Amino acid sequence: MPDLHPIAKRIHNVQPRPVRLELDTGESGVFEFSSTEFFQREFRGEGVRTDTDPDADVRLISSDDYERILLGRSGPDEEGWSMVGEVVAAERAEE
Repeated sequence: MPDLHPIAKRIHNVQPRPVRLELDTGESGVFEFSSTEFFQREFRGEGVRTDTDPDADVRLISSDDYERILLGRSGPDEEGWSMVGEVVAAERAEE
């Protein structure tokens, strides 16, 4: 079986502690994930952004080709999910 995505592995290993994610848009933030899991190469995670947007839910998913980890957001006044961006780096956040 091919290797698991390195960013997904990093997020999975850091959680439930806070993790700082950097997106392809240049934005970065601190997130706490209540769950992350692999289904073979597919990766999923659910949590919140704690530094600026704690009332919205966030979700991580792997792309169809498993090459990218994507971040989505669903706010309290929104229906459905919107794409925030691709996660390009993840590291343990300083507490």
